[in-house]
Amino acid sequence: QVQLVESGGGLVQPGGSLRLSCAASGSIFSISTMGWYRQAPGKQRELAAIVSGGGVTNYAGSVKGRFTISRANANNTVHLQMNSLKPEDTAVYYCNAVLKPTSGPYSYTYWGRGTQVTVSS
Repeated sequence: QVQLVESGGGLVQPGGSLRLSCAASGSIFSISTMGWYRQAPGKQRELAAIVSGGGVTNYAGSVKGRFTISRANANNTVHLQMNSLKPEDTAVYYCNAVLKPTSGPYSYTYWGRGTQVTVSS
């Protein structure tokens, strides 16, 4: 079985920083992309940032220049450094990974349970 476990959410004032982490564990053969999505109250889940196995990154326009995604392939972790946070960044942040388990020939998309980020004074 495969699990994605997030950590690092919390309450921060506008202009502050937070660092989210996600660790993938279990019977993993390989991981292609890892990323972070977010869902604000009353809104659809949207991509925040994503990184490929080769380190190519892509960001939502609303977070570009403020968020940095990084990945450590050796231990199947992905981080999201969030700086200059704004109230509109308030959301539940979900870790996402497209990976191939050790059993079977196919890749699947996995999600973490989410971590709350609240930006408020």
